[in-house]
Amino acid sequence: MAAIHVESRLRRLIGKFRWIHAAPLLAVIALGAWAVASPVGASPDDDYHLVSTWCALGGSDACTRVDDPNMRRVSTAFGASACYAMIAERSAACQYRHGLALDGPTEETIRGNFQDKYPDVFYGVMRLFAGQDLERSVLVMRLVNVLLFVGLATLVAAMLSVSRRQTLLWGWLVTMVPLGMFLIPSNNPSGWATTGVGMAFMALMGWFESGGRRRWVLGALYVVGIVMAAGSRSDGAIYAGGATLVASLLTWSRTRDWRLRSMLPLAGLVIVLLLFLTTHQADVGVGGISGGNSGAAPGSVGGAVEPTGGIALAAYNILMVPYLWTGVWGTWALGWFDTVLPAVVPWASAAAFVVVGFAGLGLLNRRKAVAVVGVLAVLLLFPVYLLTAGGDAVGSQFQPRYLLPLVVLLGLVLVIATPGRRTVRFTQTQTVIILSALAVANLVALQVNIRRYVTGADEQGFHLSAGAEWWWDGAPVGPTAVWLVGSLAFAGLLAVLWPELRRKSVAP
Repeated sequence: MAAIHVESRLRRLIGKFRWIHAAPLLAVIALGAWAVASPVGASPDDDYHLVSTWCALGGSDACTRVDDPNMRRVSTAFGASACYAMIAERSAACQYRHGLALDGPTEETIRGNFQDKYPDVFYGVMRLFAGQDLERSVLVMRLVNVLLFVGLATLVAAMLSVSRRQTLLWGWLVTMVPLGMFLIPSNNPSGWATTGVGMAFMALMGWFESGGRRRWVLGALYVVGIVMAAGSRSDGAIYAGGATLVASLLTWSRTRDWRLRSMLPLAGLVIVLLLFLTTHQADVGVGGISGGNSGAAPGSVGGAVEPTGGIALAAYNILMVPYLWTGVWGTWALGWFDTVLPAVVPWASAAAFVVVGFAGLGLLNRRKAVAVVGVLAVLLLFPVYLLTAGGDAVGSQFQPRYLLPLVVLLGLVLVIATPGRRTVRFTQTQTVIILSALAVANLVALQVNIRRYVTGADEQGFHLSAGAEWWWDGAPVGPTAVWLVGSLAFAGLLAVLWPELRRKSVAP
């Protein structure tokens, strides 16, 4: 009888299973593949961010104080990526010759968050996972960031109405590939800024539009989102404040209930301001990014004639700033700007954004139009001002990852349905084409990213494990398996999200 009872319960559980329930697992696998697709130090300025992590919360054996308060003595292992960074033909195997042991040679460095350029929240949380094994710690941190993103997305989606859930899914899907897929599961605080801004915006929308337990859960998720964004970068604080204002605008009403609920975003803005004031990264607003001492970066616009300053430089930057935006979809190389992606990646991923975004423009009302124009204005004026004030041109100093949170916010605002209107709808054929474009872009970008590190970009071939010079020590699976499993998981995620993306619903 007991066996019959267990079998009956199992059948009931299976009967309740829906493919959408597999979405979080597939998302973890897809992002997890990106987490292991790059070696230690592969994202921009990782030597700085890794040092800052191990030096947070009082430091560690790998980070000790010296007489100069602006410097620390740290393990040279944090700078191991210097042997392959910006040398596309060189694999990451050279870092083992350089040394990844934290108990090895040390050096004094100024490369770290010793002058409070960044908030302490991101580094403090990551410090909890920083151990004596550099490679293992880096992987654990990346996977923690994957779980944070997927966990927040799952909770927000579960609490939102059907229409807002579609907004969440479409907005994130068309802004993730490839830069978001690379940054979110990384050791770079830009990943937190991106996660925090997008999740805070959608959670606050739900806070204003829902009731009961869902409302309070969404309110708590909004707070988590703004703390992640403002606690990672100073510009993340600005973007979190902007997301708060946009969500408040889109939901505004003259009712007493809205005024009472607006106390939460007001408190959120106070939190954002306090975290913003704890750092000095905002000092670039005075003299620009380089303070007039411009320097070319590997992402420079090749062949373009750049003016040296004044109105001509401002005009040039205004005309060229879309080059920064499209970097989110792959026109800029990944990593230390040394992983150049095939043209199919930016074409496919940017086309998906454009198609979905234009469909969203069909849902405009006055408030949404103001919100869209406002986000676009910041996307234009923020980088143009910072670059021009420092005497820099687009292609140097300012990177697309700084704008990724804003691009995500723009994607969400474009797709959002106004009250009483149906959500964005596509035919089956259109939906297949959009999702296929994203799947192909992710497949190609992940393969190229892994290839660049296992053998160097000068080698080619489908089988990534053949002739591999670098891979994680003791990894149970090889680079080819990671690529295939990660790509299939992302394609599977798009497939299980199909019913939600196609569901007919009306915005509250």
